[in-house]
Amino acid sequence: MATVHIALGSNLGDRRANLDAAVKRLRAEPGIRVRLVSSYYEAVPQGEKYLGQPKFLNAAAVLETDLSPLPFLRLLLTIEHDLGRRRTLPNAPRTVDIDLLFYESLVSDDSELTLPHPRMHERAFVLVPLAEIADDAIHPGFDRSVAELLAAISREGVTLFAAHSSQSHRELLGQRVLITGSTSGIGKAMAESFAMAGANILVHGRKKESAEVLVRELLKHQSRAEAHLADLKIPSEVDRLASAAWGDGLDVLVCNAGADTLTGDAGKMSFDQKLEELIAVDLKSTIRLCRNIGERMKARGRGVIITIGWDQAEIGMEGDSGQLFAAIKGAVTCFTRSLAVALAPEVRVNCIAPGWIRTAWGETASKIWQDRVRGETPLRVWGLPEDVAAAAIWLASPGSQFITGQTIRVNGGAIRA
Repeated sequence: MATVHIALGSNLGDRRANLDAAVKRLRAEPGIRVRLVSSYYEAVPQGEKYLGQPKFLNAAAVLETDLSPLPFLRLLLTIEHDLGRRRTLPNAPRTVDIDLLFYESLVSDDSELTLPHPRMHERAFVLVPLAEIADDAIHPGFDRSVAELLAAISREGVTLFAAHSSQSHRELLGQRVLITGSTSGIGKAMAESFAMAGANILVHGRKKESAEVLVRELLKHQSRAEAHLADLKIPSEVDRLASAAWGDGLDVLVCNAGADTLTGDAGKMSFDQKLEELIAVDLKSTIRLCRNIGERMKARGRGVIITIGWDQAEIGMEGDSGQLFAAIKGAVTCFTRSLAVALAPEVRVNCIAPGWIRTAWGETASKIWQDRVRGETPLRVWGLPEDVAAAAIWLASPGSQFITGQTIRVNGGAIRA
């Protein structure tokens, strides 16, 4: 994949939300990986043509893409348009502006594509955020690093933007939340989102180092976090995790852990081997842990349980993986509905059924699968782990207090007959 550097800016509407939306859209696009995003910087508009305009919010990002330069540039323009950019007048205020700065070391000067960006070396509002994440990137036209280019100009008018977090409303403050399989992928995104919402997180994984790294990361959200290790294929380990995690009580249990049967050596296992892995981790451990914790929650008089299904379990998908996941995740969905009836009214129990979510497998999926995702999803992009996390936050919050026994599809509107 090619390494590219971009600049982002906004000076119309909710500037921070606009930049957040642009980054999220880039992360969801097939063929693009967002590697680094800078802090946001506020900049005074420069030049007579910008007189009287609101201040800009600017950022930079380092991406990787398998798109060639011109299709990549056209995608940036499409994203600008989809996020409200209208080029009615030159230099008008804009909801979002995405400039292609570098595409590898390519130099181009044709009518559609100019690389590197012709004025980036003069702009502190471009170089300051870019230097934060890629100060050693080389400008192929000048053969100088970003740090050297920045040192040659004034930074005046560019300041670090200190804005309140979008998660400043900590609606789950002080709640204790156990998330199984929370050291990577969807589980990690959930742990981060719950921590930002004020919850205290019980991180679960099998590897001590990964769990402890995440615990340290979560502490920055001013929430408590602790690591619990357990191999969920072993029933006694599930019971031990339940007892250790309960402590003085749990407010939320998210049974997210699942066996990886798609990547690495696991992808080479036989159908029967994969089935046994999925039965043990995705199904049996979910049932065992939910029943154990659910009984304690009901006795205490409150609690929320969230399981993870699959959006195509009900409609089916061809191939071995379709048969495996439909059987296992379909069972989880049905179990969730019955558990909700058993634990009501004290405990609410719901299932999230993700669709095409860009996890480890999605990062390396072939072009055929990338095209399939876009074709089957009305929103035309991958879902992100953060999308699933947002649904989990809502299901755990007071805003969903009349919701139980439901399966919430997080799949960009995909409906396949």
